[in-house]
Amino acid sequence: MQQAKVTFKGQITIPKAVREALDIQAGDSVTFRLEENHAVVKPLKKKALLDFHGAFPARRPYPGLETVRKEVHHKIAERIDGRKKP
Repeated sequence: MQQAKVTFKGQITIPKAVREALDIQAGDSVTFRLEENHAVVKPLKKKALLDFHGAFPARRPYPGLETVRKEVHHKIAERIDGRKKP
């Protein structure tokens, strides 16, 4: 069993053996789930955007980067000006 001390700020250092077993790296986040009188720690792994490729069906074909940029600029201009642009 691994042990850690809680600081006056409520922080702990996850023991090295636990970090290695759960593959927790610097910058990773963890969640805490309460179960009766104890907590369960679960690592949240960051995923690259490409990991989500194909997760949802495309509703329309990709129009190209330049078209997307123009559409984004158009929408931003609408929000800033508060009116529709031609």
